[in-house]
Amino acid sequence: MGPFSLLFNLLWIVFGGFWMAVGWAVAGVIMAITIIGLPWARAAFTIAAYTLLPFGQRAVSRDAYFGQEDIGTGPLGLLGNVIWFVLAGWWLALGHLVTALLLAVTIVGIPFAWAHLKLAGLALWPIGKVIVPA
Repeated sequence: MGPFSLLFNLLWIVFGGFWMAVGWAVAGVIMAITIIGLPWARAAFTIAAYTLLPFGQRAVSRDAYFGQEDIGTGPLGLLGNVIWFVLAGWWLALGHLVTALLLAVTIVGIPFAWAHLKLAGLALWPIGKVIVPA
């Protein structure tokens, strides 16, 4: 992680990143407790870590990154994303959107608002994604 990524990540934690990472972790714990939600729990914990330190990383489709489809990028991944959207995706995306709107009011908060908007999109459809260095 470069010095600018480190600086932006530290500021990010202060400007809403910590609380949204906690939201992702809570979603992961709830999914893990249900046993049926275990496939989604792993994705939630991975994205919680990404939400805590997003600068210097990005989320991309696994099939585009690795060059081949897998179980999470095919029809079962589509079904998994629909279930995720209904159970947890919409409220995590809503949290990112509200935080982005609050940050966008200030000039200093605009880069962080943009990052929250990217995470809101990821919150809606996380299955089949991988976090890679930017």
